[in-house]
Amino acid sequence: MAEKQKKKLLVTASTFPRWTGDTEPRFVLDLASYMTDEFDVTVLVPAVPGAEEREVLDGVKVIRYHYFPVHKWETLCYPGAIVPRIREKKVRALLVPFLFISLYFHLWKLLPDYDIVHAHWLIPQGIMQSFFKKPYIVTGHGGDVALLNKGIARKLKVRCLKRAEHVTVVSEHLKKKVQELVPETQPSVISMGVNVSQFGRQYRVTDYFGQGDKKVVLFVGRLAEKKGVTYLLGAMEQIDAMLVVVGDGPLREELEIQGKRINERAGWMKVKLLGAKTHEELKKIYASSDVFVCPSITAMDGDVEGFGLVMLEAMASGLPIVASNSGGIVQLIEDGVNGLLCEEKSIWQLIDNICSLLSNEDFYQQIAKNGKKTVEQYDYCLISKKYKAVLNVG
Repeated sequence: MAEKQKKKLLVTASTFPRWTGDTEPRFVLDLASYMTDEFDVTVLVPAVPGAEEREVLDGVKVIRYHYFPVHKWETLCYPGAIVPRIREKKVRALLVPFLFISLYFHLWKLLPDYDIVHAHWLIPQGIMQSFFKKPYIVTGHGGDVALLNKGIARKLKVRCLKRAEHVTVVSEHLKKKVQELVPETQPSVISMGVNVSQFGRQYRVTDYFGQGDKKVVLFVGRLAEKKGVTYLLGAMEQIDAMLVVVGDGPLREELEIQGKRINERAGWMKVKLLGAKTHEELKKIYASSDVFVCPSITAMDGDVEGFGLVMLEAMASGLPIVASNSGGIVQLIEDGVNGLLCEEKSIWQLIDNICSLLSNEDFYQQIAKNGKKTVEQYDYCLISKKYKAVLNVG
């Protein structure tokens, strides 16, 4: 009996690993790779200097499209994300129309060969997809839903949401934001996931950060306003532990200055900013730390944490979580059960929660154990099934 032919799925995104071992977030690739048992998957993403135009990563075909005649100037999307890249250098805004036009052209050329599309982010992927008749689902991840909700941008986002076969978002918080735009829409809340087996205490390395007998508090994420890292540094002044910060972004220089002052006052290397790290490096970093903190805040432009995928990786690594009561975080963390919550910008609550974990081994183990149970529900084996169900209906 002939094997049933797989549906052809085109995944579109603007954040994606540039090459094997890249430091860019890989959740789009991870999800796509888990879809290959039922779909013939191709990912379409913007080109970037140094990356292959076509390749196969983890069983997924990747097409990187050029969007500017001078390829070395294709710097709108990486490293980081489009909006922060523009904030960092305003002239990059001139690349936006080129990106939209090129994405439209490549979709026009490719879509006849595919059965369905999964567009990650409303802007630009979802909006561009809405100009074609090909069935698509669109996934909102955070700022693409919460920001740019006036004028023509709002109209285009509403069009995208209304024309989609199905809308998914990564948190209940974003579901409410989508329904503010289109009240009749019923988005499915399906977060991104984590490959639980790839993380764990087995990757722990003693004295990995040169911390000696000190405990290690860890932050992993983009160094941007909504991540609230400056408040975590403020809290660490009162905590006898090392803070390790992993990530890059527009606030890095400012945070390095703040960290240097803390180190000078403490008389030892209390704060270490390591920059961005690869997926493989992160396994050891998580496992070699003691507490994970996600001190997110609502940014001045209204941007908030969509979900906080790094918390899943930390939980899978056996770390207890301290996080802000902000955005989609509350969907994952139940205060006092699988983590500890504090109000946004509350340095004293951060201090209290971190110290309560570091000073009470039984409480520490209880929170870490419950976190491990929680993260099992977000393994990509389960998350991918939810997306497959939505795509097969579409």
